[in-house]
Amino acid sequence: LCNLHTSCTYTVIMSVVSISRDGGNQAEVHLHGATLTSWKVDGEELTFVSRDAVFDGKKAIRGGIPVVFPNFGPWELGPQHGFARTSTWKLLEPPVQGKPVAVFELEDNEQTRAMWNYRFKVRYTVSVGERQLDTNLDITNTGDQPFDFTALLHTYFRLPDISKTTVSGLNGCTYLDKVCIKCSKFILSNQEGLQDTLHVFLLQE
Repeated sequence: LCNLHTSCTYTVIMSVVSISRDGGNQAEVHLHGATLTSWKVDGEELTFVSRDAVFDGKKAIRGGIPVVFPNFGPWELGPQHGFARTSTWKLLEPPVQGKPVAVFELEDNEQTRAMWNYRFKVRYTVSVGERQLDTNLDITNTGDQPFDFTALLHTYFRLPDISKTTVSGLNGCTYLDKVCIKCSKFILSNQEGLQDTLHVFLLQE
């Protein structure tokens, strides 16, 4: 599918949706977990997928952008990080001419309700821009019972040098250092070069 200004194509091969745009910009999303496993800009891969990742349609894919829902972390009702990343999603809206956007959908079913007895609909939108990737997660309660949940897009970036990487916009925020088990809370005072870190930032009151 193409026009004079922008070309965008998509293919579905072995349950993998490939969304392509001009200039070597493309993304690949597996219907298993709706996990994005590749995002390239000018042909350069910007996401990280573990060499130990398993693509068997059962286990969660290690790396890329897994979808976490309805729980982040250990979960007494089901698998860690919830069932979204191990469920089979539906390609609801494929890309159309001049619009390299795909929409994926996951609805409650017998398997999800056996773990978490609520009705829901999750829509995940992936858009490939000229030099950017836009993702959006929209969660709707389709039942009569209210529910609490946690959700995130658990992004893994491919970085050439972690020590030269900074994160902006978090100055003054409180975080937990998950690598330093004996440590408690810290305040991020400046943009620090990252090393072996696993920081959980706390919601500011």
